[in-house]
Amino acid sequence: MTSPRPASYRVAPGRRVHLAEFDPAEKIGDKDDPSVERALRQDLEALASLQELLYAARTHAVLVVLQGIDTAGKDGTIRHVFTGVNPQGCRVATFGVPSAEEKAHDYLWRVHRETPACGQIVIFNRSHYESVLVERVHRIVPKKVWSARYAEINAFEAMLVREGTVILKFFLDLSRAEQKKRLEKRESDPSKRWKANPDDWGERKRWDAYRSAFDDMLSKTSTREAPWHVIPSDHKWYRNLVIASAIVARMETFRGTWKRAIRSRGKSEKRTASAR
Repeated sequence: MTSPRPASYRVAPGRRVHLAEFDPAEKIGDKDDPSVERALRQDLEALASLQELLYAARTHAVLVVLQGIDTAGKDGTIRHVFTGVNPQGCRVATFGVPSAEEKAHDYLWRVHRETPACGQIVIFNRSHYESVLVERVHRIVPKKVWSARYAEINAFEAMLVREGTVILKFFLDLSRAEQKKRLEKRESDPSKRWKANPDDWGERKRWDAYRSAFDDMLSKTSTREAPWHVIPSDHKWYRNLVIASAIVARMETFRGTWKRAIRSRGKSEKRTASAR
């Protein structure tokens, strides 16, 4: 199998995105190819190793943002890609309907509270982008409000990056036909029935409105500091493989930095101990 190239799924800053031009069923290789399982295993081992360096160095934080339509695979991605990381340094944050307290603050307040501290990995299962998706599609706020949020979100993420947060954003691109299959399976499979929600079918009727909102989100908030990746998600195994590969590739660029920070801290601690 030829390994996927994460960079090929990255949205270049300034690019106008039309999801209709992407293929949610794209894949390289085949699920039953032994090299697929081997490649994913290697990436998961590398991720575990890199997490140890991240945690020990305490110079950066990693924020993984997962966004996509219902059944796109946010939960599955978390379960499979982060299966080998140490839970002491990794957690998941979800964003549902805002509470009364959250509504009393600006829309980014609850998000900022969940961002990772140095040494941590935090995964956003849905995110601050709900404010330019759900709130737009359901007309919860007027256009003049949600349209101003793209620049606000870009500024927010740029600030996080300046302060040492590495941001990886993944849009899980799912076809309408595959979503229908997954919704039906939730209802027919007893092991998945707990996920079934009648509201999911209602949201499906807004498919075109969501696709338009996704196009704008990807076009206006893929920046140099925090680019989006559009991940083909009809094939779950390929989705996991590409996302794991992308995370490892990005974190790998910091390996040298983290090792130097760890060595520097060790020398400093030795000097402090000897001075006592």
